[in-house]
Amino acid sequence: MDVRLASVAKGSQPAVVKLASYGGGARVGSMLNYVSRGGELKVENENGETLRGREELARLRGDWDHLFQNRTESRDIGAFSVEVSVSGGSNPHEQVRDILSSGFGDRRYAYSVETRNDGSLKVEGYVVLRSGQGERLTADAKAAAIVQERFNASAVAKEAPAAFSFTGYGNGVEYGAAKLRDLIAQRNDVRDDQGRSIADDKAAGDLVQKEWRDELHSRKSRDVMHVIMSARAGTDAAAFEGAVRDFLAEQFAGHRYVFAMHDPENDPKEAGEGGKRPHVHAHAIVTMRSESGDRIETTPATFRQWREVMAEKARDHGINMEMTDRREFATPPAFTRNQVRAVRHDGRTEHVGTSDPAQARYDAKRAGRRVVATSQRSRQYILKAQETWQKIAVNAGDTVVAAYAAQHRSYLENGLAQTDQSPAGAVIHADFGGDYRSNMVAIRDMLSEAKDMREQTRPEFEAYEKTVETALFNLQRSAGPEDRSGFEEVSSLAREIVDLRRQMLEMKERGLDEQDGRNAAGDVRRESGAAPERTASEVPEQTNANLQWEAAVAKHGGAVVEAGNDAMANVEHYRSGLAHIEAGELGDENREQYEKGLEASLHHAAQLAATGNGYLRDVANEDPELRAEIETIERNEERGDENKSNKQPITADTADDRQRDLRADLEEERPIGQAEREAHQLAETVDATQRQQTSVNRDREAAQRGGETTRTDPAQQHIPRLEELEREQVEQRERNRDDRDR
Repeated sequence: MDVRLASVAKGSQPAVVKLASYGGGARVGSMLNYVSRGGELKVENENGETLRGREELARLRGDWDHLFQNRTESRDIGAFSVEVSVSGGSNPHEQVRDILSSGFGDRRYAYSVETRNDGSLKVEGYVVLRSGQGERLTADAKAAAIVQERFNASAVAKEAPAAFSFTGYGNGVEYGAAKLRDLIAQRNDVRDDQGRSIADDKAAGDLVQKEWRDELHSRKSRDVMHVIMSARAGTDAAAFEGAVRDFLAEQFAGHRYVFAMHDPENDPKEAGEGGKRPHVHAHAIVTMRSESGDRIETTPATFRQWREVMAEKARDHGINMEMTDRREFATPPAFTRNQVRAVRHDGRTEHVGTSDPAQARYDAKRAGRRVVATSQRSRQYILKAQETWQKIAVNAGDTVVAAYAAQHRSYLENGLAQTDQSPAGAVIHADFGGDYRSNMVAIRDMLSEAKDMREQTRPEFEAYEKTVETALFNLQRSAGPEDRSGFEEVSSLAREIVDLRRQMLEMKERGLDEQDGRNAAGDVRRESGAAPERTASEVPEQTNANLQWEAAVAKHGGAVVEAGNDAMANVEHYRSGLAHIEAGELGDENREQYEKGLEASLHHAAQLAATGNGYLRDVANEDPELRAEIETIERNEERGDENKSNKQPITADTADDRQRDLRADLEEERPIGQAEREAHQLAETVDATQRQQTSVNRDREAAQRGGETTRTDPAQQHIPRLEELEREQVEQRERNRDDRDR
């Protein structure tokens, strides 16, 4: 760090390597078109061969085909049209929503209505193709027939005959937001399935991003990635091209790739159209899978390594460049392409935020405001960086270098001082009542504390019980009207946990009495020379379950087992919730949420197994639901392979209007922003409790197999529901105030 920061203080530029996007095999043509400016710029491949023109680029797509999975993108949002022969009067919206809901069921949609001279209506709009029960329409003639049949069987059809049809479909929130904005531009009155007006682009983006996103269950293939490498304006273009060539050759050896240089001297695209950027940069399209079958992992550690290698290769070509970390400079987080829309391409691209928080993030980045990361790990890193800047400032012989280092030390010092003035809980702006939140956290901490109930004495339990009752009283007093239902459920669960722990304490006390009796009997047996009996309490702590865990780690590796165990912990969480609903312990209004969660978590675990997690394969032998989901995924992949053999090569000039945002280069690698950091810190708290719960579950299962009944802690089983309630309230409030998913 000392050498790097000293070099930056003397004028070295930061290494900028950023992952712009992923793409499936079908998108390779449009991505190649973009980086080559429609074939006008030369493109160089991994062998150093120069490719020019669209025909050579089209052949490239065929050469890479064996490395692609070519999984079909999910059809997430469909464009529909409905002809209604009878108008419902001057305000037809209620009638239209009845018609659409009769055909689409519980699917979300947005629409516009045109009233014709003869009184008939033409309805156009977009619908989420996946229902709450998991049924996905295909947005074709067959799907239209299904929707039409459902509508015809409804009572609404007798009052107003209507004809449904689909006119197109697309994948992901970007497609949905763009199409809704187009609809708003064409129509004056666009509404959603609840009758709310969607008046502008921001409202359209919020509807799709915040409300539709989780219902899409979108998927798309990641066969290639688009990587951008940038340098400062004025950097020697030839030297930078050599550095990029060496970087790609070392970092992506064995992978197929091409790259093209964009600099203001040879860019055929005009500045007003997004070309001729003042800084030299290179675009690369890289296959995710190598010729040997290895896939690229994209993690924060990977991105850091990319910057390190890029800086090294740049120095080899005479360019002063260093790997930098945002935490060393207190720089603000980059805005993502989902948070902004480009409004001007002349020179530096100008954007507007898609929401107020996104606009604030964009403004902070453009203004260069200082932001200090607040996690404990980042804090230690920042303290080290602060010390390094201090040493550079003291030892620098150049006053300019010393001033630069002192200034950045001051940035970090001031940022840390500001975070120290705020308690850790204040960082999370949940905004459902400060007192209410603190009391909720206090209860959660009390009920999930690390000291297990089996280790407490009777006086300790009585003090614990009084503390819980006091916390519940404070929670009730601070709860607002909108929190009443949540308080009742929390109160019920908390008291149930206390009752269970009281029962456990009584069982423990009875067990101690029995143990005293066995000890006395053992003394008699020893005096008589008889061998002592082995009791359950003398069974070693290393139970069968722990041995099985160690065997799994030895067989599959720790990372594989941990990933599989985390996936199955999510599955069991939702199964447990459904069991509570069946038992009447949770309201039936939660059923849909838990069913959707179980479906998604099972699918995630099955995907891990299908892509090589051997531990989950073993688990599936004992879990019929997981085994069935794995078989479904594998059958779908086999059908996809059959479809792949029938596909024709896609030319490089294949248009893809959903990827217009490739014009906008990202500012730098994507760090964690303020809103995401706050949510992340809360998630860390919840994750820590879940890890504790997982450990307790393993312990409990081991004890049950080994006959050690006193080791179980059934009260812990209710902790996830308290966390779920807290998460639901936090997420609900944050959905109303920011764009945390953008």
